[in-house]
Amino acid sequence: MGGRGLPVGRRGASLGCGGLLIIIVLSMLFGVDPSQLISVVEQTGGQVTPQAPPSARLPGGYAGSGQPSDELGQFAAVVLGDLEVTWNSLMSGYREPTLVLFNGSVASACGFNDAAVGPFYCPADSKLYLDLDFFQVMSDRLGAPGDFAQAYVIAHEVGHHVQNLLGISEEVQSARRSMSKRQGNALLVRLELQADCYAGVWGYHAHRQSQMLEPGDIEEGLTAAAAIGDDQLQRRSTGYVQPESWTHGSSEQRVAWLRRGLESGDPQACNTFS
Repeated sequence: MGGRGLPVGRRGASLGCGGLLIIIVLSMLFGVDPSQLISVVEQTGGQVTPQAPPSARLPGGYAGSGQPSDELGQFAAVVLGDLEVTWNSLMSGYREPTLVLFNGSVASACGFNDAAVGPFYCPADSKLYLDLDFFQVMSDRLGAPGDFAQAYVIAHEVGHHVQNLLGISEEVQSARRSMSKRQGNALLVRLELQADCYAGVWGYHAHRQSQMLEPGDIEEGLTAAAAIGDDQLQRRSTGYVQPESWTHGSSEQRVAWLRRGLESGDPQACNTFS
């Protein structure tokens, strides 16, 4: 999706806390060996510069004092704008999230996060936080380049926004309080798989309405989904698989639910809780 329908070109190649926990969570999200991320942080000196999140919301979902001048920032704003069109047409009462672009660190209603946390959605303020430097790292150092890979990340986080609006996220968090850790993890898997399916729903409509997807984009997205399956991550990092500890789903599950959304275009087909 590097040119057709987008005013930007190609560029190269859900909530966290701090320290090593962030590294582990990020490695689980993007299928990266934790040692690689630690190396990246060490190479940058682990320096972060606090920045307050801008509050003004501009067309296309961007929050800030002006339109993003960075090519990747423009890309993110365009993708979010298209996501807004899609979800407004599919969901009654849809309220657009705000896109906050930051570098280094950011304060949100969900806490203070540094660059290592990567993209995240905060249900407390309905904002989607994107560290643009992370996308460059993802492309150059983590081996996950491609416009659709980046758009898939944004669409997945907007999927969490949809879940928040529907009350699904709150129901899941409430149910997990009375569950064992294993049961709670299984519920998180269903939540993440639904967000994958919702990302696929957007992909279906984006291509049908504006031919945004180019040949190979869908395969790129499915490959990315497979790469971040919990089984793949565990096998690469430990040599064995522990399904009871999964929080995002296996490669097969993630590919299946993303594909379901891409092929159906119907949010009702994304009921991972049935």
